[in-house]
Amino acid sequence: MSLDIRDIGAMADIDAQQWNALAGVDYPFIRHEFLNALEMTGAVSSRTGWTPHHLTLWQDDRLVGAMPRYLKDHSWGEYVFDWQWADAWERAGGTYYPKQLSAIPFTPATGPRLLLSGDVDTDAALAAMAEHLESAGLQSWHLLFPEASLAQQWRRCWPELLQRSGMQYHWFDRDYGDFEGFLAAMTSKRRKEVRRERRRVAEQGLTMRRLTGREIDRSAIQHFYRCYQITYLEHGQRGYLDIEFFYRLVQDMPESLVLVQALDETSRPVAAALCLRGSTTLYGRYWGSEVETSCLHFEACYYQGIEHCLATGLSRFDPGTQGEHKIARGFEPTVTCSLHWLAHEGFRDAVADFLAREETVMDQMRLDAATMLPFRQAH
Repeated sequence: MSLDIRDIGAMADIDAQQWNALAGVDYPFIRHEFLNALEMTGAVSSRTGWTPHHLTLWQDDRLVGAMPRYLKDHSWGEYVFDWQWADAWERAGGTYYPKQLSAIPFTPATGPRLLLSGDVDTDAALAAMAEHLESAGLQSWHLLFPEASLAQQWRRCWPELLQRSGMQYHWFDRDYGDFEGFLAAMTSKRRKEVRRERRRVAEQGLTMRRLTGREIDRSAIQHFYRCYQITYLEHGQRGYLDIEFFYRLVQDMPESLVLVQALDETSRPVAAALCLRGSTTLYGRYWGSEVETSCLHFEACYYQGIEHCLATGLSRFDPGTQGEHKIARGFEPTVTCSLHWLAHEGFRDAVADFLAREETVMDQMRLDAATMLPFRQAH
């Protein structure tokens, strides 16, 4: 099969049906609606340092492969931190930016990064893309949060790629049945602490509500967005995403949305957490609160998500990056990875040495985290 590689400068220039036929429904962030919403609302643009240059594979006029790609003028919004690499290379007289990045902007959630038709040979597609990436004239390419199987295929095809490990904390359904079954798997001490945290939310006059799909109306999004911006303003920043982005999600992919609201004694929402869901996984993404309360973050961002998974048959809950406090609440240390190609051999060797030393530290962190899980030994 003859494959033609084309750079596409905007998701709007790619037929949504052809893209989504490759993307499927398992992972919401790779769908045309999500990526296009980022671009159409200006969160992803040359103005913000995210210039779209998506790689697509074609057989005549049929889209048979695709991979999101951006030219980046910085390393914000990625959650795999290479600022030290950039600083070292530029102090040595090199130019680190712009760099090529294949990732979902502002979304550190492991999932598909390469979309292929079933009749396309994966190795042939990877080889063609690797050649194209190397010939772009830039100093690096970075692939963030790919599935482990894809990372292995890439490294087999392109041996110069460096792999970097990371760690997040995910919840998995170990045949718990319901939330009480989940608590039953914990030690007595931790079970009591979780119940105390949930009870503390109720004692403050707050009740929880989950809305899905078309139940999430414009007013609910407006309130959520106010809370979302409060979270950033507390750190002296402004959220990456415009309210129009969330309006587009509600309009174009409502089936992927789960909104958790905290209501006060007058039934007025005072906090909100917005999740997206795939076929097997719930993804916690955005959170904010208008009130200062004890334990509400744990309830809205963790326990409500676990309950939703158990009620709807989802087997995994990815609540977002970082946060060792998640371990004590039943979220297991989970390995993530990224791949990095650096054009300069000497620079690549130096980074490879750094990654080898970093991996030793990460291995120990994973072992230590596993000992902190709250489950009974038999479980």
